[in-house]
Amino acid sequence: MAKVGIVYWTSSGNTGKLAEAVKEGAEKAGAQVDLIEAEVFDPSTTASYDALGFGCPAMGVEQLEESIFEPMFESAEGMLSGKKIALFGSYGWGGGQWMKDWQERVANDGGKLVDDGLAVNGEPDADALAKAEELGAKLA
Repeated sequence: MAKVGIVYWTSSGNTGKLAEAVKEGAEKAGAQVDLIEAEVFDPSTTASYDALGFGCPAMGVEQLEESIFEPMFESAEGMLSGKKIALFGSYGWGGGQWMKDWQERVANDGGKLVDDGLAVNGEPDADALAKAEELGAKLA
């Protein structure tokens, strides 16, 4: 059974809803899943997971949330090589450049992206939640 960690940060709750759907998809596919808020995730535990999902909304000028998520993610980056990784998050403006930049970072760290990052404009609808579940299943 694969052990999957889903680490997320949410402000409005939209990315939190996506994280729940990713978790559901991974569990349905048979994985053991830990859903962890970014502020309590210990990057040193990265090695204990077979796969990781990271969720963060776009902030500012299409960037990851700076005070909690970005420092946590930077700490985990050196440990992503060879890991299955999924990225997801919501945004309210722009064209999703933050997700493209984030995927590039993971690829440069040697992480194996299981799919294109899931970037959802605004509150996730049923279709977006279904895509998040599919993303979770791919992680499992």
